[in-house]
Amino acid sequence: MEKRVINPWKWQDERHYVQAVEVKQVQSTLYCAGQAAVHADGTSSSADMQTQLQLAIQNLEQVIREAGYECKNIVRLNVYTTSHEEFFPCFEAFGKWIAKNEIRQAATFFEVKALFETLKVELEATVVK
Repeated sequence: MEKRVINPWKWQDERHYVQAVEVKQVQSTLYCAGQAAVHADGTSSSADMQTQLQLAIQNLEQVIREAGYECKNIVRLNVYTTSHEEFFPCFEAFGKWIAKNEIRQAATFFEVKALFETLKVELEATVVK
């Protein structure tokens, strides 16, 4: 697999995403459903945004690992949140996770009216191999 980041500007670097990722010679692609703060028994978390974000990240990592992929190969990451005011104080922790895994992904952040039950954040990823 060959990845090429297209980033005509530098301002997005501090926001932990790139403008585009070209991927050639892909062996396979994993399309992950949105992963949120849902416990192993299927119950939704009612915790604060920081706690929900950490659980959503753990759930996304587990899906990616169990499929035989690596987080560093996430090429698209959509973030859905019910409150950008609550999410952005957590942005530093989110950025640390991106940096730790050396992820260089195209990303879109959405504020939505609601997510399922008590959920506040959901992560939807595309991963290549």
